[in-house]
Amino acid sequence: MPRSAKSQWEFAELFPAAETRQVLSVSELTTQVKRLLEKQIGSVWVTGEISNLRLQPSGHAYFTLKDAGAQLSCVLFRGEAAANRDALAEGRKVNLRGDVTVYEARGQYQLRVMEVEPVGIGALQAAFEKLKQKLNAEGLFATERKRPLPRFPERIGIVTSTAAAALQDVLHVIERRHRGLEIFLAPSRVQGDGAAAEIAEAIRMLNDFSANSGGKLDLILVTRGGGSLEDLWAFNEEAVARAIFESVLPVVSAVGHEIDFTIADFVADVRAATPSAAAEIITEGFFSSRGFVGESLAWLFRRVRQRVEEDRESLDALRSRLARVHPRRSLEEQAQRLDELHVSLLRGARSQLRASQSAWQLVRQRLLHLRPARQLKQHRERLASLNARLRLLSPENVLARGYSITMDAKTGEPIRNARKVKAGQRLRTKLQVGEVLSLTETVNTQVKR
Repeated sequence: MPRSAKSQWEFAELFPAAETRQVLSVSELTTQVKRLLEKQIGSVWVTGEISNLRLQPSGHAYFTLKDAGAQLSCVLFRGEAAANRDALAEGRKVNLRGDVTVYEARGQYQLRVMEVEPVGIGALQAAFEKLKQKLNAEGLFATERKRPLPRFPERIGIVTSTAAAALQDVLHVIERRHRGLEIFLAPSRVQGDGAAAEIAEAIRMLNDFSANSGGKLDLILVTRGGGSLEDLWAFNEEAVARAIFESVLPVVSAVGHEIDFTIADFVADVRAATPSAAAEIITEGFFSSRGFVGESLAWLFRRVRQRVEEDRESLDALRSRLARVHPRRSLEEQAQRLDELHVSLLRGARSQLRASQSAWQLVRQRLLHLRPARQLKQHRERLASLNARLRLLSPENVLARGYSITMDAKTGEPIRNARKVKAGQRLRTKLQVGEVLSLTETVNTQVKR
């Protein structure tokens, strides 16, 4: 059946005649349209420009693919591992492979993307790999042919655009690290048609200038800032690679950012990650030497100061020894000893005086605390009381009351028991006034009870 007839039949199937009318819901109609698109069109390649790119936290990417006459909604789901999602960028022209389908919730047809191919990049990358393999096979990348850079360059040539930001970066670093470095600029375009030929010619011109003009250069820096593969393509041209390889002067290549690699980087004697890094590599010898000179000068000053200090210490030691053996030193020591003894004597006298004063004050305080007059009075009263009691108990007081004391006249021992008196014993009786001597003739031993 011809395609036109089949399409007409399908149309009639979707929209039956009035007499056999079937009313579809929106969902049913959308589902049938989706099945028809997926069946009739299916997987396709389509080209256009990316716009309205939205990268969701879920990992899905939504964007519109458009050209001058129409636009197409696209979705790249997170699970499509084979897709080159890094190639998605606003405004970039791409080729997309995907399935045409319908997003039923909106009734909108879209392309479910499965592969992304930036337009032009694939061809350029293939050309890059092909030229890289060719030049590598010829030995242009060989490590053994690469030359070391001079440690202390005095004159260098730079190949870049006068409008390039890379040139300002290089000049700024050189101004800071090696202000005396002479720079010879060979301006050239760094992108676009004819740029590769200009770069190659600039490299050859700097070599001729170094060889024939008496102003010998030490090296050449080929540089530009970052950009896309198309922007950097001039440095992937064979003409530039041949010019670098044939250069008598060592060549430093600093093209793009750290992640960018060009054919010029592989051929050059030294590859720098950025223009500023290239300037630091070129000036490293001078910069390090300047630091070494500064450190050496500081070290020399430290050594001189150290030597002066050592000599001063030696002189002080000799002066000290001379002072110790001088007679005046002995007299001074004796005088000092005399002063110390004098001070010690005064200190001892003051100390003793203070001790005596302290003891006197202590005794005085104790005397004031004890009150001797009152204590004396109390003792006198007590003594009088004791004396009175003693008088009451004394023999004289007993005698005054009419009693007498009889004692042995010979021994003076009081007679307390009549049985102990013997006949013929001499007795002495003491009265209040006077004494009576008697001689015992008989003894009456009767005792009253």
